[in-house]
Amino acid sequence: MFYRGMDRAALDVAYNNTKAVSDFQTVFAGFQSRSAHFYQTTQCDRDIRYGDHPRERFDLVRGRKEGAPTVVYVHGGYWQTLSKEDFAFVAQGPLELGYNVVLAEYTLAPQSSMTQIVQEIGRLLDHLAVNRDGLKIGRGPVCLVGHSAGGHLSLVHRSHPLLAHTMAISPLVDLEPISLSWLNAKLDLSPSEIDLYSPLRRIGKGGPMTVAVGAAELPELVRHASEYAAAAAKLGETVEYVAIDNRNHFTVLEHLACASGVLTKTLARTLLL
Repeated sequence: MFYRGMDRAALDVAYNNTKAVSDFQTVFAGFQSRSAHFYQTTQCDRDIRYGDHPRERFDLVRGRKEGAPTVVYVHGGYWQTLSKEDFAFVAQGPLELGYNVVLAEYTLAPQSSMTQIVQEIGRLLDHLAVNRDGLKIGRGPVCLVGHSAGGHLSLVHRSHPLLAHTMAISPLVDLEPISLSWLNAKLDLSPSEIDLYSPLRRIGKGGPMTVAVGAAELPELVRHASEYAAAAAKLGETVEYVAIDNRNHFTVLEHLACASGVLTKTLARTLLL
């Protein structure tokens, strides 16, 4: 099997983000520690249900401004690992702006197919749309923010009527190379899923978006982000491409986790509050 001149062994390396970062374990342990501290020190409604499956749940932290924007964050993990609890620290940046933050969870592969995962995020957005008053998040603009696999899920749903903006960080936009690599052992992607859920193949029409990536990420991850942004712009979509210097696939999130970060500043500018 070949993809862009890469055989299976090359593809496995090209999509292995953890091995590409020498201090990954230290970085990720820091994420988990900061996320635990966030939960301990922040008033947060935990594990609100949006569906029947055990992982169809989200955490909600309300901002300090009435009518504030709401940021819905979808974590990564190649659709098969990790949880919202690992990445709660990223909420700090939007909260410093006074925004509401939703930390989304979803069922992972192989317990869930790609189709089911996509449908779950759709149900989450539907739930938020019809329960704004009950959740006390107001009527401010909503931005769907996702990282890696979460970036993919954000772009798949960027035409949802709830959304005023989409921010995809290091998104996976073409599932074909994913299906040819080690990642497919649990995902078991079907040809129809590869076609239907590859954002690069189905850009369509939607609201404004930001596509961001760490400039020090693996070349394939940079390619996904840059090619999608260029293709969307060519079709007349409103897209801003942001490549953040000296940031890898994980440290790029530091620019969302504080008010002075590039991504948080982009949110403040695009959501206009």
